[in-house]
Amino acid sequence: MKKLLSLLILTSVFFTACSDGDQGPPGPPGPPGADGLDGLGYTYERTIDFDYFSDLNYYSQLIDIPDEVATIEPESDAVLVYRLEILEADGGGTIDSWSLIPQNFFLDEGTIQYVYNYTVSDIEIIIDGNYDLSNLSSRFTDNQTFRVVVIPSATFEANADVDFSNLEQVQNRFNLTFD
Repeated sequence: MKKLLSLLILTSVFFTACSDGDQGPPGPPGPPGADGLDGLGYTYERTIDFDYFSDLNYYSQLIDIPDEVATIEPESDAVLVYRLEILEADGGGTIDSWSLIPQNFFLDEGTIQYVYNYTVSDIEIIIDGNYDLSNLSSRFTDNQTFRVVVIPSATFEANADVDFSNLEQVQNRFNLTFD
């Protein structure tokens, strides 16, 4: 036991002694951000009406990713989609409420869910449900506004501590404005 303790003490002294010395030269600077993006990200809004597909029993609509969203590695970028809901404010007026999708709604008929998938060129937003959606209220299908946030993967990974469900926090952290 004494030998093990002596070995541990000797090892810790050795590694502590090795930590002294001159700091090496700084590494090379990283690549500059993509034009107009500063390496942080890009955001934009689209208002859409969904199309119903009876053979699949869901609503869908495509949103193109604009050409100006030209990041270094679009195949690995993070794409976040938020849905706008306009709420009545206390004392009158309205306030904007943005929710990260997927987003569920529990209705008398059953459950619907906004979901999405994306490629490097577009995003498909879908309304799926567990009942016949052919008569779904237009309050869910017409004039729906979505805010899309595209964040380059390196930036996304370096900021994993951000609450991505909170659009305001995402926009502030990545210094984003929307077009």
